[in-house]
Parts: sequence; structure tokens; C-alpha cells
Amino acid sequence: MTAPAALSDIPVTQLKGVAARLAERLATLHIHTVQDLLFHLPSRYQDRTRIAAIGRVRLGDDVMLEADILSCELDFGRRRSLVCKIKDASGIISLRFFHFSAAQKKMLAPGNRLRCYGEIRSGKNGYEIYHPEYQVLRPDEMSPVADRLTPIYPATDGLQQTRLRKLIDQALAYLQLPASLPDWIPAETLHQFAYPSLADALEYLHHPPVQAPVAQLLAGEHPAQQRLAFEELLSHRLCLRRLRQQSAQLLAPVMRAQNKLSQAFLKQLPFTLTQAQARVCGEISQDLTLDQPMLRLLQGDVGSGKTVVAALAALQAVDSGYQAVIMAPTEILAEQHLANFTQWLAPLGLQPGWLSGKVKGRQRQQTLQALQDGSSRIAVGTHALFQDGVEFNRLGLIIIDEQHRFGVHQRLALREKGNNGEGIPHQLVMTATPIPRTLAMSAYADLDCSVLDELPPGRTPVNTVIISNERRDNVIERIHQACLQGNQAYWVCTLIEESESLQCQAAEATLAALQAQLPDLAIGLVHGRMKATEKSAVMSAFKQGGLHLLVATTVIEVGVDVPNASLMIIENPERLGLAQLHQLRGRVGRGAKASHCLLLYQTPLSQIGKQRLGIMRDSNDGFYIAEQDLAIRGPGQVLGTRQTGLMSFRIADLVRDAALLDPVKSTADKFEQEYSSHIDPLVNRWLGDRELYGNV
Repeated sequence: MTAPAALSDIPVTQLKGVAARLAERLATLHIHTVQDLLFHLPSRYQDRTRIAAIGRVRLGDDVMLEADILSCELDFGRRRSLVCKIKDASGIISLRFFHFSAAQKKMLAPGNRLRCYGEIRSGKNGYEIYHPEYQVLRPDEMSPVADRLTPIYPATDGLQQTRLRKLIDQALAYLQLPASLPDWIPAETLHQFAYPSLADALEYLHHPPVQAPVAQLLAGEHPAQQRLAFEELLSHRLCLRRLRQQSAQLLAPVMRAQNKLSQAFLKQLPFTLTQAQARVCGEISQDLTLDQPMLRLLQGDVGSGKTVVAALAALQAVDSGYQAVIMAPTEILAEQHLANFTQWLAPLGLQPGWLSGKVKGRQRQQTLQALQDGSSRIAVGTHALFQDGVEFNRLGLIIIDEQHRFGVHQRLALREKGNNGEGIPHQLVMTATPIPRTLAMSAYADLDCSVLDELPPGRTPVNTVIISNERRDNVIERIHQACLQGNQAYWVCTLIEESESLQCQAAEATLAALQAQLPDLAIGLVHGRMKATEKSAVMSAFKQGGLHLLVATTVIEVGVDVPNASLMIIENPERLGLAQLHQLRGRVGRGAKASHCLLLYQTPLSQIGKQRLGIMRDSNDGFYIAEQDLAIRGPGQVLGTRQTGLMSFRIADLVRDAALLDPVKSTADKFEQEYSSHIDPLVNRWLGDRELYGNV
């Protein structure tokens, strides 16, 4: 007798009623196997265990009714609809269908009896239910009511709830087969955390009993849900550890800790490193002396001095005979790095190479040749650094700024360019968007983490004020006075409907309006559609004091450093996430002057909008703001995982399940020591082929 197939190996097409068309629809929900169906959990539940009396229903109730059809007629109101009146012993109610067929109208004939389920709404002539789920009962049919809560699943076009429920019931029947879905969490661990077995948890969540605690289920806090979230988080943690161990098997260039270039660089700096910078530089330098590839995340709030740390790491690579690259996500940030590195390294006899999408022709060929023959030791650029045709001579260190802006495949492509037989380059990834502990422990568990938790002396906290757009003229007058007293200001126009062209138009319109209102001020404009030379010229004029006011889009979000700018106005701040607002605000307060940030919002402000702007007003702490941002927006948007392909979660929620991360960490230790044979099947169950992403 052959062993039963694992449910992860049984395609959905083996289930009754699943032909190619339905399989395609299921695939859009990432359901390919019987196991996938089992892990497709309900998003909510309905109580269809009792029949309500029409006369006792209330507005907003979800109810099941059983009644006789009195009439069924077309209503030609603003939208054509089919209205079916039904009656039981306690009253009459209308069912309204905006989408219906002739066959449906015929089935809902007066005299028939039906059972239906839906939400009570207010209609033209009393209570109504729009598009209820219903079944017409045969004469004298006694159809039993449900004996458990009814699950409602995430669905897609053309896939009704009834069809999905029947498929999941078929999948649950497979659980009765021995060894069809092995439980890789040991019994002692389940006992330790009072978790049910895997089969029991799945059975409960798909078929909760009538007395199930619905509020707890909706909050995702039932032990059955927590058990699945625990297993998923554990699989991610084990996967990242395994990838880290695999990376540690690879060889990396060994670099000298004591090097003349770094010492010369530190001597010429007009300031001394903060204690945090010195500590982090030591951690990175130590990593670079090892023959294992460094994978280090450098977190530092806006203005904490990450660029100097990056320069010292690059110099250690160069002094040891290797090349270093610094990659940034936007042209304006990459140009800022180029300006800093050129100024710092020229006295050391080093000229950074420059490569971006806008570098063309002969200049591009010269840069490519210098990288290939090794005469260019340090290169700065955008994603153009990992495109086809770019070859390095001895790439030893990759520094990626604002790393969450890059796709996983892009980062992997750059690492592969350094695989030249001498090993894998070291990697330093930097972010000025502080990553909450919960994300650092899960999404970045494979990285060593360094934190710059100290601002350089002389930085002043920014005073943040929330002002309604109705007071715009007062704000403009305030800018006028401040600029006449020798200050400089930013006016930031935020994103409009994700459209860069509309954003640029808005910035141009704002510039024209401000020039008309403030004719005695020199006002400049910078946005993403300008040529690099134009942007550089405007930024240079602003930095040298030639402009009082700079109107900009969010392209100035990261990296721009003008110490004399002490005032910022952010228009429509309610459109941005907290992290982005914090980044923008970080452009002021970079000198010793008292600095102010005015959040000019549009009324009315939503509840979440008020909450976000209140957090900005009350705190300058990037880590606190990041935690709040995570709680409001969720990990997908905070990390940019929609774009980056970072491993995403099916059941776990990093905000809700943050308390599981420490137990998951200790359980992962135990698995590696005592249950190593469980690791591969557990990772495959939850991640499959997505683990490639962790190689980055």
C-alpha cells in the first residue's frame, strides 16, 4: 500500500468540480494545492445558526430570515433593480437586487418560500437587504440551520463563497488521512504555549462552533490563530537563519583594520566623530577583517551621520586593494553622496566615479572602463550600477542607502557583479527610516544591526506645528518675515494621486503663486522631472544662500543638507506616511538655528490623519515614529514590501503578533539543536521558493 501524498503535493484540480477555469481563479488567491486551501483562512464569520423574526431586526444587523414571497417586481429608480417583498408572522421586508437575471426573477415568484442572509439597511419604504445570499425552499422542505458559524473567505471575481466553502470542506476531509499534513511543531512546544495541534487549529478556524468567541477570532487572538502565526513566524526565522548560515559559508575579501586612508580622512574632518559613530565604525571595521561576507544594517535617524560611517568603510576597502560602491535610490540623493565623497576624498587623491541612468555616451564609457580596469576605486550611483555592461575589477564592499527602496532582485544583481572568484562582497545597508524592533527581529533577522543613536552636537530639535490650509496667507507672511531676517525655507508639495507629472505641475503652480505673493524673495523650484544639471544648479544656489525659498516635491526627502534652512512648510501632510514626513522634516534643524516645520493640512482631517499629524507634532524620535507608523500602516507599506518582494506573511501580523517574536526566537534556537530535521519541511510549507529573497 502506497503512503498518502502530502497535501502540499495534491493540486486543487484533483478536487471535485475544479476545472481549469476555477483553478485559474484560485491561483489569483495563491491557492494551488490542497494545503493552500487549508491555510486560506476566513477573514470573518457570520452567525447563521438561528432564524430571526422580521419584526425584530434592527438597522445594521446581519440576519438570517425565512419567509414567503409576497411580490417580485422591477423598480425603475435611479438604478434599475429587482425588489422582492417577503413576509413572516412578524412583519414584511424588501430584498433588493441590482444585478439579476430573468431566471432569478422567475425563481423568486410570489408564493415561494425562501431563506436568506444579509445586512439590514434603510430603504425607500423601510428596511431592505441588498443582494442577500438566499435559497428557495421546496414545499414542505425542512432545511436545517447551520450548527456552527459560517466562514467568510477572501475571494476574487467569479468565485462565490458557497463554492469556496465546499472546496475547503473537501480539503478538510483530507486531514482525516494519516500523515497527510504532518505537525512539525513538537508536542512539548505545543504544550508549553497551550497551542492546539495543526489539524485541530485548522478544523476550528474553518468550522468554529456556535459558542466560539467571535470578537477574539476577528482580532486574530484565538489560540488556533496564534498557533498558526507562531508556526509561520518560526518558519521565517529559521529560513533567514539558514540563509545567513549559507552566506557564512561563502568567502569574502579580508580587509586590513588599520589603514592609512581612514586615518588621513579622520584628521581632515572639521569635526570629531560622535561616540555612536565611533562604535559603529568599529563594528563595521571588525566585520571587514573577516573572511565571511558582512551583512550589516546601519540604522540612524535623520542627520545622525551615516554618510561619514559609509566613507570610512569604503576607505578600508580601498586601502586593502578593493573597490567600493555606494548606491542610492534617487538621483538627488546619489548626487548628494557624490558631492560629499568628492569633497572628502579629493585631498586623499581619490576621485569617486559616477554612474546614473542619465550618464550617457563617452562619459559613461569612460566610467565603465575605469570600473572594469580598477582605476576607479570608489563608485557612487543609482540602480545604473547593477545594469548589464557594468563590470568591476575587484568589488569588495557594497553600500546601499535607503535600502528598502530597492527591489530584492536589484540588490541580488549587484552582489552577483562582485562574485569574481575572490568571494562575495561585504554588504552594508543603511536606512534613515528607523526600523521598529518587531520588523528588525523578523524581516531583518539575518542582518547584524548597528544603530546610530546619537545626533552630532549643534543639532537643534525641530518645533512642529499643525496649521489648517485656511490660514495659508498667515503662513506665507511668516515665511516672508523669516526670509527677510536671513533664514531660508522649504515649501514641499506632496504627492498627488501617485502621479509625478501632476506633482510637478502642482509644484510649478505653487511656485507661481508664491512668486506673485512674495515678489521681493528669490524663489527656486526642484522636482523629479528636471534635468540633473538643472536640479544641481538650483540646489547649489539654495545651499549658497542665493535663494530664500525652495519649492520642491518629495525628491528632497532624503540626503539634502542645507544647514541655514530653518523653516519647512509641508502641504497636504495627511497624504504621507509618518516615516516620510519625518524624513522631510529632517531637512531642517541641521544647524544651530531654532527650526520649525509647519504641517499645512486640508480640512476636514480624517481620524487617522489627526492621529498621524499629532504624533509628528509631539515627537522628534525617529524610532518612536517608526513604531507608530508600523501600528497605523502595517509592515507592507513601512518596508515597501509591495515593491521589494520581501517575504510577506499569510497569517501572522507583525503588529498584532509582536509578543510572539521572543518565544519564536528561543524556539528557533531549540529547533536547531534538537529538531533540525523539522526545519526544511517547515520552511517549505510556509515559504516554498520565496526564500531566494533572503539571499540579498
